[in-house]
Amino acid sequence: MTEDSGASADVGSRAISRRGLGRGVLALGGALTLASVPFADTAAEAADSSGGAGGGGRPRPTLRHGSPERAGLLAPHLDQLVADAETFLHPSPDHPWYAGAVLLAGRGGTVALHRAIGQALRYSAYDEVTDTAVELPAGEQIPMRRDTVFDLASVSKLFTSILAVQQIERGRLELEAPVAAYLPEFAGAGKQDITLRQLLTHTSGFRSWIPLFKEPTQEGRLRLLWNEAPAHAPGTRYLYSDLNLISLQLVLEKVTGRPLDALLRDEITAPLGMDRTRFNPPAEWRPRIAATEDARLPWSGLERGLVWGEVHDENAYSFGGVAGHAGVFSCAWDLAVLARTLLNGGIYGRARILSAASVELMFTDFNTDFPGDEHGLGFELYQHWYMGAMATPRSAGHTGFTGTSMVLDPTTDSFLIVLGNSVHPVRSWRSGSAPRVAAADHMARAVPVRPVHGRTAWFAAPKGQAEATLTLPSLGPGADRLRCSLWWDTEPGADVCFLEGSADGGATWRPVPFASTGPDGTGRDHPSGTASGWSGRVWHRVRADLSGWGAAPVVLRWRYATDRLYAGRGVYADGLRVEDARGRALFDESRPGDAARLTAAGWTASRD
Repeated sequence: MTEDSGASADVGSRAISRRGLGRGVLALGGALTLASVPFADTAAEAADSSGGAGGGGRPRPTLRHGSPERAGLLAPHLDQLVADAETFLHPSPDHPWYAGAVLLAGRGGTVALHRAIGQALRYSAYDEVTDTAVELPAGEQIPMRRDTVFDLASVSKLFTSILAVQQIERGRLELEAPVAAYLPEFAGAGKQDITLRQLLTHTSGFRSWIPLFKEPTQEGRLRLLWNEAPAHAPGTRYLYSDLNLISLQLVLEKVTGRPLDALLRDEITAPLGMDRTRFNPPAEWRPRIAATEDARLPWSGLERGLVWGEVHDENAYSFGGVAGHAGVFSCAWDLAVLARTLLNGGIYGRARILSAASVELMFTDFNTDFPGDEHGLGFELYQHWYMGAMATPRSAGHTGFTGTSMVLDPTTDSFLIVLGNSVHPVRSWRSGSAPRVAAADHMARAVPVRPVHGRTAWFAAPKGQAEATLTLPSLGPGADRLRCSLWWDTEPGADVCFLEGSADGGATWRPVPFASTGPDGTGRDHPSGTASGWSGRVWHRVRADLSGWGAAPVVLRWRYATDRLYAGRGVYADGLRVEDARGRALFDESRPGDAARLTAAGWTASRD
């Protein structure tokens, strides 16, 4: 990775070593201690953070509905978030991505957007011959509500992971201990060295899935798991697998003596007041639950008909609806409470479910050996494919097969919940994560970036495979240096901001090396004249030496180029100024006459 591949490399080099952190946990017997925890802003809070579920201490922010302004968000971008989400209720491109959705976005203690769109129940069946749905009469359809409950699918894994980290806190589990130390039967077929950390980070070597539901008894299902051999040596590859969290469930139930649904209730949902979150919702909840799939062979593993109010995942269904990898039902508000709890450092009001150090551990990348598959304990990190422009090295979240997702961004204290019933009426109707990405892009834009010079800054965020240029006028002989401020957050390596110069009026361009300095005084060189990746979402002072261009007139430009897939938050430039060797301004954007001489293609003047 070159110097110019983005500040994310610098951030990573300064971060706590995931291996060292794991060793520290093991050495302390599960008592987590970090020298610096960003969530704990006082020594008193850090001392208080060791309390268990329901523990007291200084209260932290709880949620309330409020305006975007109160949340420090820009209302037009939240409005566009809803408008774009509604387009996916229609063919996109061939079928609706979901029948309906609940969208929730907030920052700090304020939920600024909480909107239901579409239908919770729209279809009675799927016709595989015509690839069409049997639509219910309008009077029998059920509109989506803000409190609609969803089958979270794999978002359930986050709850299992939190429960595991709680047990690490209490000394009952050790992160680097082998699973077989708690479940001796697990050691068969070469699994004796798989650790709890490898289950939580999907580096155990397990293949992604096996049809446990084909075994009619629990004993048979466990036998399949005990006999399952790793597809890869543990720790050598990232491979997302449901088997990891199913195994973790068995560990939790063994060391606590309690079933997973009781652990969920006692350790997370009851302390936090999440009364619409549970396994196996009761029958009276059914009218308030989003329907999922017309589950029939061959696309489903089981013949069940319309699944509505029961877990969709076949393996979880075979476990009686209670499984470590799937099966939790919840609503957007309850998930927002969980998000706020984690962003608070494990506490909501006076109810603490994790220490601040444990939250930090869950949001620490343990998979630096597998670039692109960043992963904390249970939480995925920095995943543009569904986090969109909300993706940062500290952004954490997860998706669920049924169309659910949540994203937390500690750098802006913001959170986004998108719950859709995208397998209604059938799983094959949707592909990709376009609605999630679109929502996250708008949420990221809703967090303002304030100009550092004057009332506006130049902003570029081209979509798809495109580029945007911001070109200064031709400068006569004597140009010695460029000064400006730059803010960038792009998909690392794929989307790049270039500083370029031309000595022939723009016919050809060559890189202009520059140096940047962050607000903390940390400097870095950009010898290839590029910036990409994560810059901390702060402004950097930029200086470029132009003395080597000699006596020829020079034209300078910032060029931002993106690939066809994902994009970050974008690039801002402000305070453009070119000086001669004596510091006299040859161009100064703050002068109205000079500002009018800039040529912007794909860059806009943004007040944010």
